[in-house]
Amino acid sequence: MLNTLHKNQRLQLILGLLMGIFFGFLLQKGGVTNYDVIIGQLLLTNFTVVKIMLSAVLIGMIGIRILTVIGLAQLHPKPGSIGSSVLGGLIFGVGFGLLGYCPGTVAGAVGQGSLDALLGGVAGMLIGAGLFAAIYPKLERAVLVKGDFGDVTLPRLLKVNPWFIIVPVSIVIIVLLFLIEKANL
Repeated sequence: MLNTLHKNQRLQLILGLLMGIFFGFLLQKGGVTNYDVIIGQLLLTNFTVVKIMLSAVLIGMIGIRILTVIGLAQLHPKPGSIGSSVLGGLIFGVGFGLLGYCPGTVAGAVGQGSLDALLGGVAGMLIGAGLFAAIYPKLERAVLVKGDFGDVTLPRLLKVNPWFIIVPVSIVIIVLLFLIEKANL
């Protein structure tokens, strides 16, 4: 079945669209497409976004590892660098700070009819992507390769079985979720 999916580009696009719609639906149901919830997170008065992100990390981390172990997935980490991480963080942070949405939540907010997300968010992402593509060749040589750290993962870096990272991180996430919920944040 996976080989069929891998070879069928049209089916991949359809599945990608359906998964995107489902993801947007879940973001909307979780409340993170609401501007006030996102601003509340930035002001440290509403931790809905943190709870959803921590839950996603927990489920994704365990799920991907299980899929890898049973042979249904393979990890292909992309190489990174300090330069690309800093530049990407700055671009993300400026966009987030100006509009109050991240790329996922802006798409979900557009889906629920938020005009600010459509006009500011989608337009901003398209303009930003165009500008980035235009200056990419210069950035690649000057900034993006600075401090190259390769395609390292924590288990590879520490030379341990991935479960030695996943289990303690999972425990920390569960404790954090419990503490946030207990504090009514």
